[in-house]
Formats: sequence, C-alpha cells, structure tokens
Amino acid sequence: MAGFTTSAVLEWNRWACDTLRENQRRGFPALSGTPVYEGDVREFDWSSIPDGIDLITGGPPCQPFSLGGKHRAHGDERDMFPATADVIRRTRPKAFLIENVRGLTRPSFADYFRYIMLQLELPGLSPRPEESWLDHLARLKKERSSGGSRFSDLTYDVTSTIVDAADYGVPQRRERVFIVGFRSDLGVEWSFPPSTHSRDALLRSQWIDEEYWERHIGVPRYDLDSFPGLSARVERIRGTIDYGDFLPWRTVRDAIAGMPEPNLDESPLFFDHMLQPGAKPYPGHTGSVLDMPAKTLKAGDHGVPGGENMFRLDDGALRYFTVRESARLQTFPDTYVFHGSWTETMRQLGNAVPVSLARKIASSILKRLAENALSRLAKAERRSAV
Repeated sequence: MAGFTTSAVLEWNRWACDTLRENQRRGFPALSGTPVYEGDVREFDWSSIPDGIDLITGGPPCQPFSLGGKHRAHGDERDMFPATADVIRRTRPKAFLIENVRGLTRPSFADYFRYIMLQLELPGLSPRPEESWLDHLARLKKERSSGGSRFSDLTYDVTSTIVDAADYGVPQRRERVFIVGFRSDLGVEWSFPPSTHSRDALLRSQWIDEEYWERHIGVPRYDLDSFPGLSARVERIRGTIDYGDFLPWRTVRDAIAGMPEPNLDESPLFFDHMLQPGAKPYPGHTGSVLDMPAKTLKAGDHGVPGGENMFRLDDGALRYFTVRESARLQTFPDTYVFHGSWTETMRQLGNAVPVSLARKIASSILKRLAENALSRLAKAERRSAV
C-alpha cells in the first residue's frame, strides 16, 4: 500500500504464515507472487534476495522487553535483534524499519537499547565468536566515537521514535517504538511523519461543536464526569482560540460503524465477524469504551488477555471484540482474512502493526528514497554534461 513491491515475507509463526497464504489464494493484491518463508529468519538463504534492495522491515519478538513479559532482554532466547543486525549486514538495504514495544526503551534496558542502536548503526562490525554483548558494545562505542568508518564500510543513520498510533488516526491507543535507518552513503535526511490526530480534537468534536454525535445519531453520550480530569480539559479547550489542524482521535464506535451485532454464526457480510462468548471484567481490566480509541490490543502469552480485547456496549454489557472488529482497530481492510482459531487469530492481531500507520511511515521512507535517487541522477547527468 505504501508503494513497495515485496520480495519475500519471513515469518516464524505457522498461523501467521497460513494467514498470508490464505490471502494470496484469495487474490489479495499486495501479496500476489510474494514468497512466504515459514521458519527461522537465521536459516533463510539471503542470496535469493536481489542486490540493491530498498527496504527491510521487521518486528523482532517483543516478549524480552514487554511490560507483560519476564524482562530478560539479551538473556531471552527470543531476542532477535542480533539476527536483525545480521540481516541488514547481509542485505545492505538502503533503509530499514523496525517496530517493537515501548518497554524496549525502559531505563532498566538503557545499556541494551544503546547496544541495539549501535548494532543497527554499525552492522558491519559484527560480534566475534564467544564475545559477550557488553564487550561487543564496548567495541561499537569505540568505533562510533572514531566516526564509524575505520573497520566498516556499512553504516546507517538511525532514528528511534515512540509514537501513539491514535495520534495517526488509528482507533486504538498503541504506544510503540519505531527504529528507522538509512544507509549513510546515501546522505538521506529523514524525520518521523508528524502526528495528524489528537485527543483534544476528539473532545472538541464531542463536547464543543458536537460534530461527533451528529455522525453517530441516536447513541447515548457518555458521562463526562466519569473520566477524572476530562471536564476540566474540555473547558480548557473551550477557551482556546486556535485549535490547530489536528483531526479527532478515531474511536471504537468510529471503527466498527456499519457492522451488525455479531452472533455465533459467521456474518454473511463480514469475514471473521462471530461472537466470542465469555467476556467478563476483572481487576484492572474493564474493557475499552466505545467513544474513545480502544485500549492496546495484546497478543497474550498464554491465550488472549480479556481486558485488552473486550469493550463495553451502550447498555453496559461487556463482550469481546470479534476478529473483524479487532482487524478494524488495527486498520486492516475488510477483505483481509485470518487463519486459525480465535485465540491464534487474536494473537496475530495483537502482534501486528496498524496497517495505516505502517503505510504512513513506509510511504515517507519511499518518498525520501525516491527524492534521493532523483537527486543523485540529476547530479550524474550534470557531471556527464560537463
């Protein structure tokens, strides 16, 4: 959707691979002809990837850094950042885009996050056999302080940014860290796309100009006083002269508009829209509300965490999001289907990057690569003319 043609998809999870293949069979355009490799990325034959690849994208497993995990970082066998650096070292892409949980940037992981960033900046300086990550970090720091070119001809200009997907029009509060790198020899200057949506713009549309309720005619308005501090915030917004150009955050109600209430049978109009019974609140997990972005969908470690994947209806009843509703919260198109049980499918969705956010970031990368290529071509033509 961003304009790239995919050379290969590498994925460990069998259900995610089945989902990719299922959509290929259904003729989903973006996956047409794309080989899907099911297995360990460390065992992939990278010689099959053509030289001069523009972009490598990836989401190394988040469990070593997730707030819900054991926080073992480099001590977790699922830490795939060394493999990520190795992929970049082997393919020498013009750019890369990596996503992970915000927990990666916690103070307790500061040294290891620095190690990750330096590996991505200097992938050509690979770890030695039996070298500890701390010793490798020391070598990387020394190389970095010297300018990063004595031992390696492969370096990247790397930027990391924490964003909330809701600020980019995704109907979900989802804070993630994105790491973007451009190969240094290209001389590309890039910054993260600016946010386009805000909570204040949503509150203004709900409680000042009331445009939100005009779009959702006949639905009950939530009690503003039930959210601590929200009334005061609305009054501050009311006193603001310049609202800015931000669009309102998209809400759960916005996301699932036009969908029928699900039942135990497959919907004739929407793929994967079936009721999953059994939703119930428990301490700290009371579900999302309809008129705000959803809480972060999560994959869970042993099944699906109910609190993050359920919401409260207008009548106060609680139910799980269907697969299709969850897909809308992650901005997948309605034509994209999922393979596996409800638990496995929700795990895929909980691990996914919101499609529209991925598209926005990748599009900005493509734009800079295209501008850089045109600039280099123009310089070459001027030199040729001289």
